[in-house]
Amino acid sequence: MARKSGRFPWLPSGRWFTGRRPGRSRRARSAASPGSPGRRPRPLASVHSVAGQLFLLQVLIVLLLVVAAVITLLVQARSDRFQGARDRSLAAAEAFAHSPGLVETLGGKDPSAVLQPRTESARKRGGLDFIVIMNRDGIRYTHPKPELIGKRFVGTIKPSLNGKVTLESVHGPLGHEVQAVVPVRDARGKIVALVSAGMRVSRVSSAIDRQLPVVLGTGAAALGLATAGTALVSRRLQRQTHGLGPAEMTRMYEHHDAVLHAVREGVIIVDADGCVLLANDEARRLLDLASDAEGRPVDELGLSPRVAELLGSRRAATDEVLQVGDRLLAVNNRPTDRRGGPPGSVATLRDSTELLALAGKAEAAQSRLRLLYDASVAIGTTLDVRRTAEELTQVAVGRFADYVTVDLAEPVLSGEEPPQGAYQEAPELRRVALAGIRDDHPLYQAGEIHSFAGTTPMAMVFVTGESVLVPDLQVADHWRDQDPERFQLVLSHGCQSLITVPLQARGVLMGVANFWRIRESTPFEESELSLAEEMAARAAVCIDNARRFTREHALAVTLQHSLLPRGLPEQNALDIAHRYLPAQTGVGGDWFDVIPLPGTRVALVVGDVVGHGLHAAATMGRLRTAVQNFSTLDLPPDDLLSHLDELISRIDQETAAANEDAMVAGATCLYAIYDPSSGVCSMSRAGHLLPALVHPDGTVEFPELPAGPPLGLGVLPFESTDLPLPEGSSLVLYTDGLVEDRKRDIDTGLQLLATALAQPGRTPHETCEAVLSALLPDRQRDDIALLVARTRRLAPERIADREVPSDPAAVADARAEITRQLTQWGLAEAAFTTELIVSELITNAIRHATGPIRVRLLLDSTLICEVSDTSSTAPHLRYAAAEDEGGRGLFLVAQLAQRWGTRYTPGGKIIWAEQALDRPLL
Repeated sequence: MARKSGRFPWLPSGRWFTGRRPGRSRRARSAASPGSPGRRPRPLASVHSVAGQLFLLQVLIVLLLVVAAVITLLVQARSDRFQGARDRSLAAAEAFAHSPGLVETLGGKDPSAVLQPRTESARKRGGLDFIVIMNRDGIRYTHPKPELIGKRFVGTIKPSLNGKVTLESVHGPLGHEVQAVVPVRDARGKIVALVSAGMRVSRVSSAIDRQLPVVLGTGAAALGLATAGTALVSRRLQRQTHGLGPAEMTRMYEHHDAVLHAVREGVIIVDADGCVLLANDEARRLLDLASDAEGRPVDELGLSPRVAELLGSRRAATDEVLQVGDRLLAVNNRPTDRRGGPPGSVATLRDSTELLALAGKAEAAQSRLRLLYDASVAIGTTLDVRRTAEELTQVAVGRFADYVTVDLAEPVLSGEEPPQGAYQEAPELRRVALAGIRDDHPLYQAGEIHSFAGTTPMAMVFVTGESVLVPDLQVADHWRDQDPERFQLVLSHGCQSLITVPLQARGVLMGVANFWRIRESTPFEESELSLAEEMAARAAVCIDNARRFTREHALAVTLQHSLLPRGLPEQNALDIAHRYLPAQTGVGGDWFDVIPLPGTRVALVVGDVVGHGLHAAATMGRLRTAVQNFSTLDLPPDDLLSHLDELISRIDQETAAANEDAMVAGATCLYAIYDPSSGVCSMSRAGHLLPALVHPDGTVEFPELPAGPPLGLGVLPFESTDLPLPEGSSLVLYTDGLVEDRKRDIDTGLQLLATALAQPGRTPHETCEAVLSALLPDRQRDDIALLVARTRRLAPERIADREVPSDPAAVADARAEITRQLTQWGLAEAAFTTELIVSELITNAIRHATGPIRVRLLLDSTLICEVSDTSSTAPHLRYAAAEDEGGRGLFLVAQLAQRWGTRYTPGGKIIWAEQALDRPLL
């Protein structure tokens, strides 16, 4: 209840505390003393009164509205005058410019004599200021002032000479005018003259003269209405706030009396003599006062000396706690004569005993809500099953329990889904998390596998699916069969109370959470069971999400690994090492590949599909397969990327046609072909990062390559660059997950990469380890693909190259030269087969191609024969009929060689055949 001071209209006898007689109202007192200066009414129009301020506000609003209306009319009138002057001037000029006979008159001897009367007549009838006809140079033929005829027109005529109509506002000989200039065309459309018409803006009439009196009259009427309304409102306010009558005062006192005795706060009023004037019902209950306490001195009420001293002392006290019987009362005491009131004091009493109990309950509820809030924030910060279980134990230990353990079924840890429905018995569980106030506990340690007997609360949770509360473990003998020795150790350690809660989500029971308290703590109560269930339910949902993520991540990783290279192919052109690290939070679409090509060449590929998940991994597999297929065509890098770009566009079109959302959001790729015979690497990239080139001396550079758009856009063609690589240099290809992270930008990552690579003499494997050690982030959020290739050169003595004349007789010399070269290489046994292959290829080139023919032999792990010509037509393998004279050559080549094929060059084509050296050639 609000504290009162001064006068107290609560006396049971109906008398005022000051001794005034009842029935004499404030209005009556005012009427009895009309000359009292304290009740002087304020005039109606006083600025300090509400009515006066309301009147001034309404007058100001009306005046503002009137001013705004006048300004609007003025602006509109000015705009209307200008528009009217433009319209009338343009109409007159257009009429004269298109009048019949005007062109013939202008071609006469004296146009002014004919046109001046006509223009003046039209000007006067049309109410215009001037109509001027001029030639192309602006020399007037007509003018209202004849002395100005033959002089130059004042205004802009150049746009009209170009066939346009010119409207402008000028200050001419007649004043401020709006004029229009219109071209005059002859029968062929040629502009032969100009017509201008104009008038002064001041001559155009406006409606403001008619509207302004209406606006001013309306404003005056509104001001009058506002004044009358203000007067009515002021009179009503004065009537409503003038005072209350006796009946209203009586009802107000009765209401105050009812409120006084209904509140749950004691009120006791003591006069200057220390006698009780008033005590409400709550004060009588709290102080245990007799029914005749009013009118008696405080000292005679049987109160404790401290309480009696405070109530009779008239000293101020705020929330002073006094003991009255078995209650603790919070007392507030104030004197009543501070503002001219009668001497005495008024005290309010509150039972703080009940308030303390309520405060304890509120504090407990607030602590519970704070714990649940902290649990909702702390649990589920990651998608890791074990970490989520640990977060549950950490948030509950010390605030809710002394020890917390989490046991999960084995399938949950691997991402599998436990069986739905009830269990017949508890399955085998693994303890994944444990936290406590001490480490010397006898509970199962984290990582241990155990099974609970059917009589234990943990097993009952799995069978019933409901939580179990054990307030006192000493009397819970029915589950000693689990492990009597360990159970006795648990009791000896001091564990006294237990709550076991199921970890259940989507109807699947995944494990149990156990909350333990020792003897020094308060045993668990029934009301705390719901708190444990709420924390466990939050943890169960997070564990289930982490389990499902683990399963999907494992599937995506398995798919991704199945689509990546299982091993590196055999080749002698490059010494290669690679690393592939999938993201920790999701599988991406990064990939790499090493593809051997004909002629001892090797293709290196690295790419990145935007996005994460199964779709990104599957798209990566499709792109890798496409690159391998396109590489069999032996295409240049830029052509291969063009085919790959077209493939991704087609995939997106098919996905869009099927109304699917899983479209390829974009992909980058870098494709390089290294030729060890020349040491040249041809590269092209589609939006991918630049490769790093480490020279034999340790110098690092990022060679400039045309960027090209990402795959799937199809907006620009791709370009390739030929880059000579010194023998022993390393080409480093990578994806953006290596150099880009949330904590650093890509430029910083490239600088770190260059620093890590700047070390000569390292093997590719050592280079990979150094790069990952320097750039691998603490928490990897994207896939990382790293490919390091150190170059080798094919020795010149293993290359034989010669030109063959386009003459059938030269085939024999070529065979003899090949036999000598193979004998020099120690491959005399392969001479016969090689002669057959080369003879057939040279014969086909002489017969079907033109230009120079070259033969090249390459000795690597295989023997490669290449025949090049300038024709772009490739031969095809076919079966020859019995009566055909030819058509069996390529069939013979295909049978003798391990493999053969054709690749195109800028100057023609190369037909190659490869023979294995580790098996019989025939």
